[in-house]
Amino acid sequence: MSTDIPKAYNPKDTEEKIYRQWLESGFFTPENLPGKRTKPFVTTIAPPNITGELHMGHALENTLADIIVRMKRMQGYKTLWLPGTDHAGIGAQNVVEKQLAKEGTNRHELGREKFIERMWEWREKYGHAILEQFKKLGLSVDWSRTKFTMDPEYQEAVKTAFLHYHEKGWIYKGIRVINWCPRCATAVSDLEVNYVPERGHLYFIKYGPFTLATARPETKLGDTALAVYPDDPRYKNYIGKELEIQSVDNTVPRDQLPQIKTIKILVVADEAVDKDFGTGIIKVTPAHDLTDSEIGLRHQLPSIKVIDEKGRMNENAGTRYQGLKTAEAREQIVKDLEALGLIEKIEDYEHNVGRCDRCNAVIEPLPSEQWFLKMKDLAKLALNALDTKQVRIIPERWETPYRNWLDNIRDWNISRQLWWGHKIPLEGEEDVLDTWFSSALWPFATLGWPNKDSKDLTEFYPTDFITSDRGILFLWQTRMIFSGMEFMGKAPFKDMLIHATVLTKDGKRMSKSLGTGVNPLELIGKYGTDALRFGLASQATGLQDLRFGEDLMVMGKKFANKVWNIARYVMMKNGKDYQWRNIDPEELKNPWAIQMNEKIKEITDKIENYAFADAADTLYHFMWHEIADKYIEETKDKNDQETKDTLAYLLINSIKLLHPFMPFVTEEIYSFLPLPEKQLLLVEEWPLK
Repeated sequence: MSTDIPKAYNPKDTEEKIYRQWLESGFFTPENLPGKRTKPFVTTIAPPNITGELHMGHALENTLADIIVRMKRMQGYKTLWLPGTDHAGIGAQNVVEKQLAKEGTNRHELGREKFIERMWEWREKYGHAILEQFKKLGLSVDWSRTKFTMDPEYQEAVKTAFLHYHEKGWIYKGIRVINWCPRCATAVSDLEVNYVPERGHLYFIKYGPFTLATARPETKLGDTALAVYPDDPRYKNYIGKELEIQSVDNTVPRDQLPQIKTIKILVVADEAVDKDFGTGIIKVTPAHDLTDSEIGLRHQLPSIKVIDEKGRMNENAGTRYQGLKTAEAREQIVKDLEALGLIEKIEDYEHNVGRCDRCNAVIEPLPSEQWFLKMKDLAKLALNALDTKQVRIIPERWETPYRNWLDNIRDWNISRQLWWGHKIPLEGEEDVLDTWFSSALWPFATLGWPNKDSKDLTEFYPTDFITSDRGILFLWQTRMIFSGMEFMGKAPFKDMLIHATVLTKDGKRMSKSLGTGVNPLELIGKYGTDALRFGLASQATGLQDLRFGEDLMVMGKKFANKVWNIARYVMMKNGKDYQWRNIDPEELKNPWAIQMNEKIKEITDKIENYAFADAADTLYHFMWHEIADKYIEETKDKNDQETKDTLAYLLINSIKLLHPFMPFVTEEIYSFLPLPEKQLLLVEEWPLK
């Protein structure tokens, strides 16, 4: 056995050393790549929040991107994978506010200027942590181009974009019902509301001649109409009429018995009504429901705000309910209505409750004065990018939800009542812009826009590829597309891959707080990075969800060891006197060399078509069950030149094909091969020219 290569592969002894070699080589930076490379291949990292730490979604997403980037680099492209982080407006501000609370203070006591200083201190101390963790994954990104969405140049890009939209008349300020988080004290995007199934009740309340069902009886105090479906025969004769109904007198103090008062309420017809829900008639509270708000606008109904920004009933709710939290008001008004004989029945009911994506507080739809971006023309640009094939969505099934969202899009509420973020660049404004407004500019702002003379912008835009999971298809990817079309005249990337969402083995959402999360760094420590990467890639089938199990890591580790043993056998078999060289495929005509050539084409095609699991599976079975189990067994009694050449040919090309998936073990093996004019495997030539 050769003494040049150790008996066993130990990732703990190898990975840090190899990553340091890659960094020192400078080959992650496109200008430093060897050879004449004129055609670029560009992708940008989905910038993680500065509050973030590595999770399985990051591990999957960036492993897949690194597979593509490493193959393209070996194919001779001038590859750029640009990294960076997002300032994470709400999330980052929440983290620092929690720190202040522990210190017995808050941002208002500090004042805006001092609070922003604390935010920057936090970012400098912790904001780079996830990028360091990305290095553990072996990501071959150009660290010299690392960007942050609050860099001075990036802030200039955001300001330019806002003023551009404003001058076109696409940005306006107005009062509309938006999603409000009482805990974060800011508006949040429709797309940042998690609708969580929760057990509650459906209350059947008497409204004059009708009984209607609602899950939120506390909003009854802001009702301004009843609505029915236009052709519902049960209610057709009531449409347009104003009815007198009995309700609770909200002016009676809580320490007194409830009393009835008679109010007048209009019945309108609207197609937004679901005639199969409850009794087919709904109460309309324009100030506290997005759908009701739209009904109110269509029928010119008054809007009565009865819940304030702290999630409490306000003065419009009357003396009886003012100051109560919404849950308390619900309990009180149900008690009152029951006492007055105005509740017909109460049923158990499971429904989706909107909760803030950042803090999990219950979202309150409220009328609020905010800045909005008109979306009609921008939506057309995003649809045109798909129609003209400037953008390809993979898998194709995501085209339908993409189109549906753009066809039914509302104007974008772009203002946030925060201190951390991009301040709205108009005089007298204190609000900041939605985090996603700035990240929508990522593919070109990171390359130097709005400076049209930027060398990076000229050379590297548009990019070739982007990947993320379905959770931010509309929050980020779609917005990048219409932003690129508007500001650059071109879609920002050619291929948009929607990868699977990583779930637990039993199909549950991974969550650190719920105790269902899996820490990739712990798995790397236990099995090695290559095992993690290969295990994840082998499950990247294109399905919507990936059920993660640790057995994948075990498989990946065993495979890394098998590849190592194949290499040791070949080096032992060929001996110290064997003249290693890059063998021309035309030299070898035996079935094993021919099969290798077929696998090279097959695996290349699968990676280029994002069939990662198929490519990994093909490599696994070819190396383990064909090369190791069959050919190596055949060669044990042979010692001729063709056998040695074939073994060398199979080894060199198989580790080149495997390198994008398992970069550390393959780079380490390659370092022991005494090939002439050898470079790092990172930049060696891909087997298929």
